Amino acid sequence: MLASVSRAPIREIDIIIDPPFDIDASEDWLNMVMQHALRVALAGDKAGQVSLLLTDDDAVRDLNRKYRGLDEVTDVLSFSAEFSGHWEGPGETQVNAQGEEAVSDNFPFIMPPDQVPPLGEVIVSCPQAQRQSSEKGDELKQELALLMVHGVLHLVGHDHLETQDTELMQSRERLALQHIFQLNAVSP
Repeated sequence: MLASVSRAPIREIDIIIDPPFDIDASEDWLNMVMQHALRVALAGDKAGQVSLLLTDDDAVRDLNRKYRGLDEVTDVLSFSAEFSGHWEGPGETQVNAQGEEAVSDNFPFIMPPDQVPPLGEVIVSCPQAQRQSSEKGDELKQELALLMVHGVLHLVGHDHLETQDTELMQSRERLALQHIFQLNAVSP
């Protein structure tokens, strides 16, 4: 009888850093943070692909205005491929050529069998992260890690609109951050 081989789930992370940010965090470090965020956010055997964009206030403000209806800078935005949320904003009614309201074709997109399922995108404003880290007296890496973990948790459906949801989300953030910074304290 053959023993079953347990394989780690495939978790792909695409990282984009808009120039000219020099955040003193390597792509390897950002990848490690996202991997820990995914370990806390996903069931042990669930695969997923996520994109991380580190950008400026203007880009985040534009996205926040377009998709949430809020004309302001925020620290992190998450756009989930699987979970709808208040980030979608008020939505617009589509009208067809005959002037009638168009019917939405909400059907699942079929992924190729070898494709890692997309979880979504996390977008962080580096200048806002820097301002927040300065206000807290923390290092930028601590704030970036928190925002990245927070964003990933939103991708899988966590929110902080109710007290109970906030407590659960914050406990998962603390767990991920403990692993990230314990690992970092040991590593050179």
